[in-house]
Amino acid sequence: MKKTKLFLSLVLIAGFAGLSSCSKNDATPALQATIYSNLPADPATSFNPTNGAPIGKTGKFTLFSFSTGAIVSNADSATTKWDIGFNGLTIIVNSGTSGPGSAAALVQDGVFENLKTAPDAGYKTDNVSSKSELYGQSGSSNLAIPTTANAPSNNVSVSNGWYSYNISTHVITATAGKVIVVKTAGGKYAKLEILNYYKDAPDSPSMTSLPDYYKFAYVYQPNGSKSF
Repeated sequence: MKKTKLFLSLVLIAGFAGLSSCSKNDATPALQATIYSNLPADPATSFNPTNGAPIGKTGKFTLFSFSTGAIVSNADSATTKWDIGFNGLTIIVNSGTSGPGSAAALVQDGVFENLKTAPDAGYKTDNVSSKSELYGQSGSSNLAIPTTANAPSNNVSVSNGWYSYNISTHVITATAGKVIVVKTAGGKYAKLEILNYYKDAPDSPSMTSLPDYYKFAYVYQPNGSKSF
């Protein structure tokens, strides 16, 4: 009888230990933000010494995949291997007039770290009708991630965009508190915050800083949920 009780006690202890172990191992690890620096968004190879106009731009977008955390070749632009693309101040998503995918995005106010759940609604796809609209020469609210290249009178970009432009210094500044939420081409969710627009992310960029190099933070949720 004593041996039976001892055996049952050992079984119960082992069972609880196993449950505890499984609980620890099955716990979902917290998602950590990844910082991507110096993503080239079709930067100029040089500048005209007379008027400062950029030279050597290709017009191509740098395509990026959240699932791989890497740049995707332009040879795959007609596939769903990429989620977003960068060219100058224009950011496209793989959908609508920009690509064959079903990606979508929205820009919302908030603290990047505090956004724990992707919104249920409000996402847009790209729907531009001309190259001038696409590249922001006339501004575009028909992109999922709005942009404008023209300096408004108050030196601030469209209210739901991600940057501001100073007409005096000609400096682009990423607007704090703008979180871009993306439905990826693969049906997952990601959030990103653009931190800087200049090479090596200077704290105080100037007219001599090299533009078209993105630094951004992002979190990608691979399990298909909206939780970050």
